[in-house]
Amino acid sequence: MDATTSILLGIVEGFSEFLPISSTGHLILAGKLLGVGSGEFVKSFDIAIQLGAILSVVVLYWRNLLIDFETIKKLTVAFVPTGIIGFILYSAIKKFLLGSSAVVLWSLFIGGIFIILFERLHHESNNATDDFTGLTYRQSFWVGVFQAVAVIPGVSRSAATIVGGLILGMKRRLIVEFSFLLAVPTMLAATAYDLYKNGAAFSFSELNYLLIGFVTSFIVALASIKFLLGFIKNHTFVLFGIYRIVLVAIWVVIL
Repeated sequence: MDATTSILLGIVEGFSEFLPISSTGHLILAGKLLGVGSGEFVKSFDIAIQLGAILSVVVLYWRNLLIDFETIKKLTVAFVPTGIIGFILYSAIKKFLLGSSAVVLWSLFIGGIFIILFERLHHESNNATDDFTGLTYRQSFWVGVFQAVAVIPGVSRSAATIVGGLILGMKRRLIVEFSFLLAVPTMLAATAYDLYKNGAAFSFSELNYLLIGFVTSFIVALASIKFLLGFIKNHTFVLFGIYRIVLVAIWVVIL
């Protein structure tokens, strides 16, 4: 890996983190294209630079994360199932799933079909929960359960939480913003645990590459968040489902 590769992967991460297209899946596929391999540092890099994108949420939603204690409690409840499942499956995820383009492609493809079918069948209720004060702890917990499905690369944390929230009776903008906020403790814990396990083995140059990717993903993610909030005002997620399927088809046919 070099600085240019770090920047390119940071752009991919920042662009895809909050869209229902799987940032981890995109990083794995982009890594294959760029020839960076799938060693321990690359796997840790893919995890850690996601925290850069998550930092953009802290900048934009700091009041919810630092002052609104009711929202903080609901985020804590949502994080619990993801944290437990992620901790239990950490070794298996890094050993067998991260770095596997086959897992990513199948997850992207099946997820794309599911998103399209779901959007065709889903009808938002007029009584759907539309703000953080109306969000229940039960809804918060089950959103966390849905998020846990995204430990499989290619599923998309964003897609899992958003679809889960819509099923649970949340308005589209509310679940999108709750998904943003839930990413903060989720990726903070994942990055901290991974660096604790593997950080000491990284060289100084590798840590520099990680920092470059981190900063790049943060900058790009700011624009990505604003794009998604504007997009959902007049669109469903069908286009993202189509994108996932087309991406898989291009990869299989051309690459």
